[in-house]
Amino acid sequence: MRQIVNISLPEETVKMIKSEVKKGGYASISEFMRYIIRLWRTDQLIGDINQSKKEFSDGKGKILKSLKDLTCVQD
Repeated sequence: MRQIVNISLPEETVKMIKSEVKKGGYASISEFMRYIIRLWRTDQLIGDINQSKKEFSDGKGKILKSLKDLTCVQD
């Protein structure tokens, strides 16, 4: 179920968003905002992956021998 969320943006930001929608890259302002949120979530995931890679390279990783080992992994 979708919910409506109202946000307040500076006039210049609204103009930029409307311009992008008008160019045809997005069907609506809502679609543009969903795209921006997906980018933000992707960026967070990339950060998490990079952090995990760093921890593993620092010797803090654990090699799992089976899926059963996943329940034994602790922070």
